[in-house]
Amino acid sequence: MAAHGWVRALLVVLAGVIAMAVVAGLGLWAAGAADLPAGAFPRVVAATLVTAVGGTVELSGNAGGLAGSDAALDVVPLSVTLTGALVVAAGFLRPLRHRAVAGAAELAGWAVRIAVLWVAALLALAFSARQTFTLSLGDLGQDALGDLGDLFGVSPQVGFTTDVAATVFSGLLWLAGVLVLALLVARGAPLPGRLLRFQESVRPAAYAMVALLLACVVLGVVVGLVVAATRGHASETFAVILLGLPNLVWLALTIGLGATWNGRVEGPFGLPMPQVLDEVLRGRDVSAVNLGTLAEQDGRWWWLVVADAVLLLAAAFVAARRSPARVRPWQHAVRLAVALALTVLMICLLGRISARYGVSVLGIGDLGGGLGGELFLRPEVGSALGLALLWGLVTGFLGALAARRTRHRGEAPPRPHPG
Repeated sequence: MAAHGWVRALLVVLAGVIAMAVVAGLGLWAAGAADLPAGAFPRVVAATLVTAVGGTVELSGNAGGLAGSDAALDVVPLSVTLTGALVVAAGFLRPLRHRAVAGAAELAGWAVRIAVLWVAALLALAFSARQTFTLSLGDLGQDALGDLGDLFGVSPQVGFTTDVAATVFSGLLWLAGVLVLALLVARGAPLPGRLLRFQESVRPAAYAMVALLLACVVLGVVVGLVVAATRGHASETFAVILLGLPNLVWLALTIGLGATWNGRVEGPFGLPMPQVLDEVLRGRDVSAVNLGTLAEQDGRWWWLVVADAVLLLAAAFVAARRSPARVRPWQHAVRLAVALALTVLMICLLGRISARYGVSVLGIGDLGGGLGGELFLRPEVGSALGLALLWGLVTGFLGALAARRTRHRGEAPPRPHPG
């Protein structure tokens, strides 16, 4: 029985890693990474998987004694992250289905098996995600610097490696979060007897938030496919869908709630979709990204408020339908507000972007300018959480009122009167 459990755990881990690798590989291929020199593509895929589970990929540069280089990258490819989370969660829950209660020791043993094998997978990815590239200054569009590089024998190199310890630690936290969330969301998943009293207050709201996030992703896929079919640049659009679609749609979700993100785009970096984000952020000063600044470029961005309202009301209705009828509307409102605030906090933590690269030769070509660039995007967390609480309270209350006249899940239908 124990051996059978290890085999099942191995299948869960392999399924998760393979699914993430396929999505990451297709996304990187669509982005043109298959043309990287020295057979680097598999290593870039491994690095993408490392960052997808919260691991650390460190960029390094070496341009010799006459030159300098600087690079940094901090972004989570949430399409890959979401794929892995869904596959691992489904594999974790599969042996537990059709059961009402499970002992804490049994759940812990099943989770530990998966965690041990997950650590092995993380170590394999971390040690394989290492590569160094040699750059030509002339190919970077700076002919004068290219001539200097040839004269002095300067060949800038940039590479990446992983912090193995940080990757294993972050990857285990990611796995723990996925397994706990799976137990919270799945109505049919068994819980230890001592925790059963919490499922009524936690599971409906947790399920509604996961459904909300997935609905945003589905809408984003539809929009992305329409863009690819009507506006060209299909490969770039598919790269965004397969690598960072949740980064964009969940950012839009928070902006529709009224949140503000601050950032800047300088140099060759840019945001692939939608272009209006790049236009707002590009400049020397830090810019605010919110409904006001986006609407200045295109008034249709105000429709985000309507979309958020519809999605949140639907989520609130679903949460109320999955709760017992005895739960009062104000209780639904409070629970949904807390759940939405935690969801927005997760988006704020995972949706941050930071990228920097620069090269200089003999002081020509500023590390932060001429041959380089910078991109960063960070949220104003406090105001975002406050707005999430307000939206959650209002939509949670309205959703509960709308669900009052419907039969709630788990309730027995009324018996017909004998004729």
